Amino acid sequence: MKLKTMDISATASASSIVFDALRKAIIEGQLEEGEPLRQDEIARLFNTSRIPVREAISRLEEQGLVKTQRYKGAVVAGLSPKETAEIFDLRALVEPEIIRNAVPLMSKELLAEAREKCAAFSSATDPMTYGDLNRAFHETLYSASDLKFFQEIADNAIDRVERQIRAQLVMSNGMERAGREHFAILEACEKGDADLASRLTREHIQGAKASLLKHLPGA
Repeated sequence: MKLKTMDISATASASSIVFDALRKAIIEGQLEEGEPLRQDEIARLFNTSRIPVREAISRLEEQGLVKTQRYKGAVVAGLSPKETAEIFDLRALVEPEIIRNAVPLMSKELLAEAREKCAAFSSATDPMTYGDLNRAFHETLYSASDLKFFQEIADNAIDRVERQIRAQLVMSNGMERAGREHFAILEACEKGDADLASRLTREHIQGAKASLLKHLPGA
């Protein structure tokens, strides 16, 4: 199993540490779709009991990143093209409202940070960093919003399709297009045009969905 070994035997929040490590490995594709999550093996890697591991896996199942299969137990969950499209459609409803709410609340410092994140994404050459940089840009802009429940929904939805987003950026050579769209969204935010930022965000998400589905088997 591709997990970094860690001794958490004396840590009070063992369950949270296991959860964060498994979540990161799933999102980044280190744990592949259908791969079993063996509690004994994970407990040994983290030098802990099975209890925090079981709790962590239960939380991952609630988020849709893990599912329980008969005879196999907990495995990394996958998504059908239909499920993937549905999650992108949800994002296209929620995230435009987050940024619409956020624009009037954005400080100069936050916008400067977002511009740095935008530039970092556009200049990236390592495919392994594309997903992180993409998410960092959007989350910087969204962080100004006070629609916290919306943000929780968006975070969970992005977790579910993070692996697909990374693949889409690589398979479709989508970095250049995404970079242009990021700058357009950022400029709308800098001008204080919340409606434009919202519309561009919706188009950005729907465009990414369409590009991804072209490359998914069975789509």
